[in-house]
Amino acid sequence: MLSHPTYQLTNVTHRMQINTPDAISKFQILKNVFGFDYFRPGQEQVIDALLAGRHALAVMPTGSGKSFCFQVPALMRDGLAIVVSPLVALMQDQVAALKLAGVAADSINSAKDRSDNVKIWHRVTDGNLKILYLAPERLMTDRMLSALGNLNISLIAIDEAHCISQWGPSFRPEYEMLSNLRMRFPGIPIVALTATADSVTRADIVDKLFDGDVESTVLGFDRPNIRLSVEMKRNWKSQMLATVKSHTGNSGIVYCLSRKKTEETANFLCENGIHALPYHAGMSANDRDAHQNLFMTEPGVVIVATIAFGMGIDKSDVRFVFHADLPSSIEAYYQEIGRAGRDGAPADAHMLYGLADMRMRRAFIEGEDSGPDRKRREHQRLNALLGYCEAPECRRRTLLDYFGETSIPCGNCDLCLNPTDRIDGTEDAQILLKVIRQTGELYGAAHIINVIRGRKTEKILKAKHDQLTTFGQGASHKVQEWRSIIRQLVAVGFLKIDIEGYGGIKITEKGNALENGHETFQYYKDTLKRAPAKSKKSRPIDEGDPLTEPQSDLFGKLKQLRLRLAKDRNIPAYVIFPDRSLIDMARRQPRDQTEFAQVNGVGAAKLREFAEPFLQKINESDT
Repeated sequence: MLSHPTYQLTNVTHRMQINTPDAISKFQILKNVFGFDYFRPGQEQVIDALLAGRHALAVMPTGSGKSFCFQVPALMRDGLAIVVSPLVALMQDQVAALKLAGVAADSINSAKDRSDNVKIWHRVTDGNLKILYLAPERLMTDRMLSALGNLNISLIAIDEAHCISQWGPSFRPEYEMLSNLRMRFPGIPIVALTATADSVTRADIVDKLFDGDVESTVLGFDRPNIRLSVEMKRNWKSQMLATVKSHTGNSGIVYCLSRKKTEETANFLCENGIHALPYHAGMSANDRDAHQNLFMTEPGVVIVATIAFGMGIDKSDVRFVFHADLPSSIEAYYQEIGRAGRDGAPADAHMLYGLADMRMRRAFIEGEDSGPDRKRREHQRLNALLGYCEAPECRRRTLLDYFGETSIPCGNCDLCLNPTDRIDGTEDAQILLKVIRQTGELYGAAHIINVIRGRKTEKILKAKHDQLTTFGQGASHKVQEWRSIIRQLVAVGFLKIDIEGYGGIKITEKGNALENGHETFQYYKDTLKRAPAKSKKSRPIDEGDPLTEPQSDLFGKLKQLRLRLAKDRNIPAYVIFPDRSLIDMARRQPRDQTEFAQVNGVGAAKLREFAEPFLQKINESDT
């Protein structure tokens, strides 16, 4: 045992004396098992709550080390820790990382043979496992709950806990059933963890999981190294290709709304010289796993995916995330862009959106098997995302404001780097609203634009809309300009799309006020032509001076070694060491095992497993 050590905590500015046995143990585990000297902000608060037997909610940004919040107390408390995880791939990666760190962890899941799952369960009942990962569907069966009720459970961790609130009962009802765990396992601390939860989602989690009895830790949501940009769709393939090619040789993710579009997009990128792979739920498990492994281990791979991909993916060097379609909400958007730039180096998050996206998203909400309250909430979430798309200034300020944070202009979004003034479009909007009213609020954008521009189409002549007083009053604007105005009027709430009908555009109460002169409308006339924001260099989060040229060269060699070792073990490269550890190696350049043990992320098991090959590579270097 260590005696009265002194540790520096990252969330305080002074050094403090740690005297309790629990405190000594948690620092020993952090260093000896995981190889780190300091806890990150928020981690200790959650760990201490669980060690004291209290429930905890942890809302922390992607890459902030949420897993340590339950892994450390799981190794300190007597008994078996249960981790509820939504995806098999996520379980497998976390289990692989824990095993490399020397932790007795495993998962029982549908991707394994029954005989393998039975063997793992025997390890559980024999007391030879400390952490067991389960999907909610497997956990929330009477048989599993009864079996676990006969064991000594140390804690229960629910990862990606926002799913409790945001996945409707028709999608994965077992996530809502997790609310029974508190009563089923009285006295057992439960921790819910997520990177994505607005105030409504947090309130849902606190109410459903904990009945209000929980210690909450909510850290900041800002990811300043990610450059944010939004663009209206015109030729989405060309827009996407420009972004992807600006990151040639880098890893990235392209998100699409449908499986079909995912396949078509991956093929299009391949035809244009990009190493792109599709990923969606309609593929076989073997193909999905193969594509994910290539993305995780090979440099420069672009994964084209539906939202089925990405949750829990811990690849540090994703340089861009591109949304070819509008996400479902700000929470979903934040979760998805959070897969970029985990190493702290500059990364891009670029999103396209159009009127068809808005209509499709509204239709999805209305088609969901859920009650009116949930639908109303989901519409409000979509409205907030559209407000972000139409933000008049700094996107990051708008994004953080949604999560309850205030900020100054970031200088790292398209609106800060390439500001475009809004112009007064009140008069144009009033003409448009009059056209919509005169045509009965029954028609979509194409017909409305034809009327306002004075086009005598067969449909217009049949409806006698060429006789309206507004016919041709907007002939001076091009089709794309009117489409842009309609999109922006919908986005800021003057118009709405009739989802339950046939997609006709209707005027809202706010739109009535605009038509009557009680509101004004400001819009981006040149939104469609806005140039991509020019990047400002962003310093990586890793502490210390930038790597010198020789250190950078060594860092590249260490990454190649890591990739080879990962391929030999058929695991993601980051499981062996994250980039932060390799950067620390390149700076320290340890020459023996004693020095190698001081590298961040080198615990006792990894010291035994990996010291020799990495020391050999370092000692081969001329630096």
